[in-house]
Amino acid sequence: MSKDHLKEFIGFGIAGNFAHHLDQAGEAADFVNVVVEEENAPKGIFPFYLPNSDTFLGTYPLSSNTLVYPRHDDNLQMEPEVGLICELKYDGTKVIDLVPNYFTAYNDATIRKEGASKISQKKNWAEQTKGISSHIIPIDKFEHGGIMDSYHIASFIKRNGTTHMYGQDSAVITYNYFYEKLKNWIIKKLNEQQDNGPLEDLSSHLKSCDYPTQMIISIGATSYTDFGENNYLKIGDECFVFIYDSNKYSLAEIEQFVKNDEILQKEDISILKQTII
Repeated sequence: MSKDHLKEFIGFGIAGNFAHHLDQAGEAADFVNVVVEEENAPKGIFPFYLPNSDTFLGTYPLSSNTLVYPRHDDNLQMEPEVGLICELKYDGTKVIDLVPNYFTAYNDATIRKEGASKISQKKNWAEQTKGISSHIIPIDKFEHGGIMDSYHIASFIKRNGTTHMYGQDSAVITYNYFYEKLKNWIIKKLNEQQDNGPLEDLSSHLKSCDYPTQMIISIGATSYTDFGENNYLKIGDECFVFIYDSNKYSLAEIEQFVKNDEILQKEDISILKQTII
């Protein structure tokens, strides 16, 4: 799937779909007035890319190899997660179905800064400020018994030749909302989410983008290791996100791939490597 092809897709992300991530990121307080359906529900959806928008969100931010450090902010963190590439279906202006066709390694790189009124203000500051693997994996069925059941998310930073685990190794099926529950929740939010605190009216974004039929959505970052929570990214760091089949690879093997700089070209693993510039 080419970069030019992805430029046609609307880009969204989900906040708070893994336990403890928002607390570790220092962002839980931003959602104190956001009402959720149940205790472990995600907090909401934010835009990171709106095709043809004349706002900052019209900048295409996805890259498979580099990550541009913000020039006027510090406190940049990697957010390792699964990205879903989906088809959207409408009845008039209402989203009635969402079909996840592919999944991939994704880095929802985020600036931790005070005073941002919307999540999106921390997400897209230039070209090459988001990460997506060049290798996407087809989804056979987005439900239990499908290909994603055994996949994990692992992430690392290589700094000055030393490898550090950045996010907790996490099974994809341990997302708070996943499969049918996540799909139904996304559809509801695309139709009903209003402008509220850090969140935005999503139906207005769909309208302004002429009701796109293709979407990239990152479905939530893992919790951090102690190193990830206490170390922001620096220019020169190398970021790695692996979406790997735990039935075929161990975490120790994945970490060894990073240490050896061995980026595999295999059909059953999605790898993202970005250098901070």
